[in-house]
Amino acid sequence: MNSSTPFVIVVGVDGSAQSQAALKWAITEAQLRQAQIRLVTAWSYPPMASAVADGVFDDAFRKASARTLAEAVDAVTDAGVDVTGNVVENTPAAALLDAANDADLLVVGSRGHGGFTGLLLGSVSTHLAHHAPCPVLIVRPGRS
Repeated sequence: MNSSTPFVIVVGVDGSAQSQAALKWAITEAQLRQAQIRLVTAWSYPPMASAVADGVFDDAFRKASARTLAEAVDAVTDAGVDVTGNVVENTPAAALLDAANDADLLVVGSRGHGGFTGLLLGSVSTHLAHHAPCPVLIVRPGRS
């Protein structure tokens, strides 16, 4: 990275507590580095549902994802950090890997909305840790 190229932090946001913790960490890091934040919200049908739904719920998924992204963009904008955001129709892991291709850091929460909440890492964060083209930081929310 040369001095004229800004440091880019990609952050996966889905509205979960873990995602919000990841975003909070990324905002602080971006302020310290004068970095850009690139937010990514992804949605896709579960494999079995996609054959049945056939586009029926696309609008609802897009609107919900857009709301999630807008809330995250507002949080970053309020912090005075340069931010862009994108809603992607793809699996979260694939969307984040694609977004991280030219990033300096990928930040995600330890778990999203699905799966077994007692696990330390979700399938997306585990996949990203193994396959990302840049360093990955997996954030767990603090305990009160």
